[in-house]
Amino acid sequence: MLNGSIQHVVKQSILYSYVLSQPFAVYVDAYPALQNEQLLEAEQLQYGQHGEAVRILQHKLNKLSYLDDEVDGEYNVLTEHALKKFQKDHQITISGKANLTTLHTIVDEEKKQYKEQLNEMSDSIHPEMNPADVKIVQRALEYFGYYEGEIDSIYGPLTQRALEKAEDKLGMELVDDNALAALYEQEQKEQAGHQEPQKNETVQKQNTKQVKVSNTGYSGAVEAAYAQVGTPYVWGGESPSGFDCSGFIQYIFQTENITLPRTVSDVWNFTVPVSKPSVGDLVFFETYKPGPSHMGIYVGDNKFIHAGESRGVEISKLGNSYWEQRYLGSRRVQ
Repeated sequence: MLNGSIQHVVKQSILYSYVLSQPFAVYVDAYPALQNEQLLEAEQLQYGQHGEAVRILQHKLNKLSYLDDEVDGEYNVLTEHALKKFQKDHQITISGKANLTTLHTIVDEEKKQYKEQLNEMSDSIHPEMNPADVKIVQRALEYFGYYEGEIDSIYGPLTQRALEKAEDKLGMELVDDNALAALYEQEQKEQAGHQEPQKNETVQKQNTKQVKVSNTGYSGAVEAAYAQVGTPYVWGGESPSGFDCSGFIQYIFQTENITLPRTVSDVWNFTVPVSKPSVGDLVFFETYKPGPSHMGIYVGDNKFIHAGESRGVEISKLGNSYWEQRYLGSRRVQ
């Protein structure tokens, strides 16, 4: 039986019956608290036994690099040998039996391993990090109960919020603020290149921000987009005091007297696809959930302006590794 706290948490969830009905491979990584509880409830495992608790034990010994054999739920000679090696390395009486002391030590070592992974990445975590590293971070955050989304290698809002929780609870500095600042400064410099008037371009000054746009496409909307660079991100925001991504796009197209739907998916369905974006077209991305979940307005030179959760309204490159991997396509407002 599950103990009171775990039983209460899991039974209150609609996942309860689903989780317990799934094969080991499905829930062993997705529900680390549940697998730890099930392992510790076994109290002692030894040669000849079999079942889910043995599978979990083998899985953990495998992750800790003590067992190379198949995870099959059978406490065989190789499992016993792996456990003896673990006991020897951790100054536990070498018996080959997974008693409660050994089981607690295994769980603690696994937690230590995940924490070390986060420590190794301290001050190097940011939205444009390698997707493979994002996956490692998500796994570690999930283990500690801070990340509850899909392990998708995407640095989105769920990952960001989980990192904030981890920094607070674990007392660790994880997010690379210097890298974020450098990215922002780089984009600000790139933006500065757009601020000098060129032939066939207009310059608008609004809220002390200088902007320039081409005379093609939805020039009014593009002008309005440049003018809002630096505006903070606000969930549900749709005014110059703060925008979310769809509120921003809706606002700038109002300068063209065009009313767009309020959500990204609805705007996707409202617009028509184009093979290659032109200035004023919309570019769409799949970020924190399947399907179109983020968008911006294309401003030429392989760049787009959008309301990002980390830095507000900003200029980004389509060729950036983060956005390139999540790009769904461009569409046109007609």
